[in-house]
Amino acid sequence: MKIILTHEVSGLGAAGEVVDVKDGYARNYLIPRNFAIRWTKGGEKDVEQIRRARKIHEIATIEQANEVKAQLEGVKVRLAVRSGDAGRLFGSVTPADVASAIAAAGGPKIDKRRVELGAPIKTLGAHATSVRLHPEVAAKVNIEVVSA
Repeated sequence: MKIILTHEVSGLGAAGEVVDVKDGYARNYLIPRNFAIRWTKGGEKDVEQIRRARKIHEIATIEQANEVKAQLEGVKVRLAVRSGDAGRLFGSVTPADVASAIAAAGGPKIDKRRVELGAPIKTLGAHATSVRLHPEVAAKVNIEVVSA
């Protein structure tokens, strides 16, 4: 099935690209989560609008990405969450939580879809996450999860 990506999807493409994927992946995952729309001849007009919007919000050059990477790696991020007595969290830390904690710690404002958690964070302590700033640049951010 041909689809037009409306958001960047890791391993698939960037917003505004027309890609061909399996029908079930498009119907059950990408389209319901508004990561993509079905491709139509009229949808080609939407591609240009999506690309223009992406250029406004995107880090355009590797130099800009490296500057943001230096800012991110210099920020101490503490995230206060509710937890039980044994250090297990009630739920888990989401990429949106990480993005808001980075902004609250004085770091640059980043999109939650750029935060990549290796595994779900369900315990207190120090955890490493990655922020994909550019296709060639990723920043490592250390997050300290503490009890609220």
